[in-house]
Amino acid sequence: MFLCQGFRKYLPEHLNDLKKENFSLKLRIYFLEERMQQKYEASREDIYKRNIELKVEVESLKRELQDKKQHLDKTWADVENLNSHNEAELRRQFEERQQETEHVYELLENKIQLLQEESRLAKDEAARMAALVEAEKECNLELSEKLKGVTKDREDVPTDRVNPDQYTEALAERDK
Repeated sequence: MFLCQGFRKYLPEHLNDLKKENFSLKLRIYFLEERMQQKYEASREDIYKRNIELKVEVESLKRELQDKKQHLDKTWADVENLNSHNEAELRRQFEERQQETEHVYELLENKIQLLQEESRLAKDEAARMAALVEAEKECNLELSEKLKGVTKDREDVPTDRVNPDQYTEALAERDK
């Protein structure tokens, strides 16, 4: 019961507040509508002017399009006329260029083949030279070892007993 009495007291205040808010909203709507109407009236003249300008522009563009279409048709006729007169000449020039291209292509193919052959020969020569260098290197290593051995033997043997033939033979071997 106590709750109902508090609610009864609060209800008239709440209704009063709602009435004030409702009135405030109605005023707001009224002023907004008035502003919209003023804007619409002011902009209506602008809209009419803009509409007239757009209609004029559309007509101008239609005329320009028609002129350009006529010019394009005339140009197309000229191109077809030139095309029919020059077609044989163009065909002849095309065939000449095609023959020149084929000739250059053949020359380049031959040159590529020659260069490939030269490259293969150069690789073979390089491989052969590398093998010769390797063989000479091994031979030099063997001779160096023999010379070291002969030099060591010579140091071990007294000088009065050295066989001159053996020494000459070692020197000849080294020179080879």
